[in-house]
Amino acid sequence: MQPRDLAAYLFLAIAWGFSFLVILKVVHAFGWVGAVSLRALIAAGTLAALAALLGRTLRLRPLLRPLLVVGATTVAGQLIGLSYATPRIGTAMAAIIVATIPLFSMIIGRLWGLEKISLQGLAGLLLGLLGIILLVGFPAQEVNEDFVHGCIASLGGCLCAAFGSNYASLHLRGQDPWTVTGGAFLAGGLLTLPLLVLVPVPGVPQAADWLYLGISGAVMSATTYVLYFGLVARIGATRTISVEFVVTLVAVLVGALFLGEALSWLQAFGGLVIMFGCMLVLGLLPGKGPRLPS
Repeated sequence: MQPRDLAAYLFLAIAWGFSFLVILKVVHAFGWVGAVSLRALIAAGTLAALAALLGRTLRLRPLLRPLLVVGATTVAGQLIGLSYATPRIGTAMAAIIVATIPLFSMIIGRLWGLEKISLQGLAGLLLGLLGIILLVGFPAQEVNEDFVHGCIASLGGCLCAAFGSNYASLHLRGQDPWTVTGGAFLAGGLLTLPLLVLVPVPGVPQAADWLYLGISGAVMSATTYVLYFGLVARIGATRTISVEFVVTLVAVLVGALFLGEALSWLQAFGGLVIMFGCMLVLGLLPGKGPRLPS
C-alpha cells in the first residue's frame, strides 16, 4: 500500500470511527430525522461544490431512477437506522452491528446471482449469525423497549446498505462515482426531508450543533466517500472494505474513553466473531472467499 493510500485508509478509519460520537451530538440537537436529511443534503452540496471547483459535471438526470433507489437505501435507510439506533444501544454496539453489512451483502448478492458462496463464505455467514446472537442477546445494559427498537433499526439500516450496494453494482457499475455519490446523497436527503413534519427538530440548535452537523455532512460523508472510492480504484474493493473492522475498533475505543460505555464479555466475544466471519466472507484470510461487488 502506497503512503497516500495508507493515509487515506487511516483517515477513513478515524473519521468513521469518531462519526458515531458526532452522530450522538447531531441527533440530540436535530432529532434522528434531521440528523439524516440535513446531513445528506450537506454532503450532496459539498460534493456538488467540489465537483464544480474541479471542473467535473454531475449528470444526474440519466441515472435518476437508480439514484433514487440507492439514495433511499444506502443513504436514507442506512443513516436512519444508524441515527435512530446509536443513542439507544451505544456507539460501540452500533459500530459492531454496522460491521455485519458484508454478511448481508453477500446473502443478497447470492440471491440476485451476483455472488457465489464458497464453504469459507458459508462459514463466515454462520459465524456472523452467531456473533449477532451474542451481541444482541447478552448486553451489558438493560434490555428494554428502546434497546430492542435500536437493535432492530440498526440491523434494518445494515440490510438497506447491503441492498443498495448490490443494486448499485447491478445498475450503476461503471458510472462516475462522484455522480453516484452526490446523486444518492441528494436523493436520500430529499426523500427524508418530509419526515421532519412527523419528527421535527426538538429545539433551536446552537452554533456548535451546526458545526457538528457540517462535520458529519461535509467531512464524514462527502469527503470520506471521495477518498473511499479512490481507494477502491487503487487497492481494490475487498481491501478497502476491510477498513470497517478498524472503524469498529476506533468506535469501541471512542465509546469507552469518551462516553464510558461498556460491553459484556459475551458481547465483546460476539463482536470478534462477527469481524472474523466478515473477514472470511470478504476473503481477507487465506483461502478463496467471495468478494463484494465492486
